[in-house]
Amino acid sequence: MPGLFGMNIIATVLIIGGILLVSGVKILKEYERAVIFRLGRMVDPRGPGIIYVIPLIERMLRVDLRTVTMDVPPQDVITRDNVSVKVNAVLLFRVLDPNRAIREVESFLFATSQLAQVTLRSVCGQAELDELLVERERINSRIQEILDAQTDPWGIKVVLVELKHIDLPQEMQRFMAKQAEAERERRAKVIHAEGEFQASQKLADAAEVIGKQPMALQLRFLQTLVEVASEKNSTIIFPVPIDLLTPFLKKAETSET
Repeated sequence: MPGLFGMNIIATVLIIGGILLVSGVKILKEYERAVIFRLGRMVDPRGPGIIYVIPLIERMLRVDLRTVTMDVPPQDVITRDNVSVKVNAVLLFRVLDPNRAIREVESFLFATSQLAQVTLRSVCGQAELDELLVERERINSRIQEILDAQTDPWGIKVVLVELKHIDLPQEMQRFMAKQAEAERERRAKVIHAEGEFQASQKLADAAEVIGKQPMALQLRFLQTLVEVASEKNSTIIFPVPIDLLTPFLKKAETSET
């Protein structure tokens, strides 16, 4: 009986040891890395593929290396020209150094989100409303530059920052609509004035050509009469001036002589 009891203890120990031994085998996907703590001290990351974590001695944390898409919630911003707007954005970043991402900050996802919100309010508050609406590329680049500098010690690379939507007050939207309408009216008037100017230049050129050829003026007069008479819906009575026939008479006299 004592021998059987001892064998049971040995078998139990072997089973527990086998379970612990097998539990140390981990499989990491291609985009994952294992941050290892050995008795509290951080060692080099492992993965991807099959790795082994020493049970009871090492502890593993999985870190995803894929690009994270984070939505920055709408932030209340007062621009430099004292206009209250709401601005939201999208942030893309990825972990380059998993060890630093775990060691240097408590939660790199939460920290990056909070830092993005603060930076968004700060940068947009330093710009005027027209700059937010027109110079988005410069605003995006400035926010990305600040975030990248702040998150670099954490082993995080900010890939892209884009402003998604700028929510303007209703009063400001009406003012901007009036401004746009006035600008369109101004352009229409300028285009109309330019057309009138070009037409007057062409008329002046035509008058100069007709002035050099008196016969052309008479022919133009007769052509106008033909165009008016083509309607056949009115009776037109007009006097025939002697000057109108003078060029024809002079031509006939010249041909007789």
